[in-house]
Amino acid sequence: MKAWAESLGGISYPILSDFWPHGRVAQQFGVLRSEGYTERAIFIIDPDGIIRYVDIHDIDNQPSNDVLFAELAKISPEAAKVQQQQRPVSPGLPHGGVVMYCTSWCPDCRKARAWFKEHGIPFTEVDIDTTPGAADQVRKWANGSRTTPTFDIDGEIIVDYQIKRLEELLLNKK
Repeated sequence: MKAWAESLGGISYPILSDFWPHGRVAQQFGVLRSEGYTERAIFIIDPDGIIRYVDIHDIDNQPSNDVLFAELAKISPEAAKVQQQQRPVSPGLPHGGVVMYCTSWCPDCRKARAWFKEHGIPFTEVDIDTTPGAADQVRKWANGSRTTPTFDIDGEIIVDYQIKRLEELLLNKK
């Protein structure tokens, strides 16, 4: 639980872990197996106590942190913005504006470059194969994967070429 919370970048939302008494909360939420362990279950509960999001995976599968941040942003946009800004960028890597972490060979990176050019959006490109620390930074943001492109847009991280999300952030600002 602690390692997962740290992978979220020091999340500022309260987190409940079903540690003791073992299984009590999991049983109340219907995710405790008869074998005595749970599926990997995430429930996002708003300040009024209403369950707003449920994500249940096999225990060996980790959910996407970006999906969780998007769901949290629906509940508390301001708190989510602060949370995104707390996701640190490694020293020596560019930050601010639009930064695209990519590789020279990635088809989605080529699509993203063309999309930025088409819309006249300036960006800084960081090749994760040649820039020291860039691949490690992407792995932190992408749950251990070297997923490209990955974008840092004024502190908001988008893993993979999510055109709708890019449009929301960049075209709606104009």
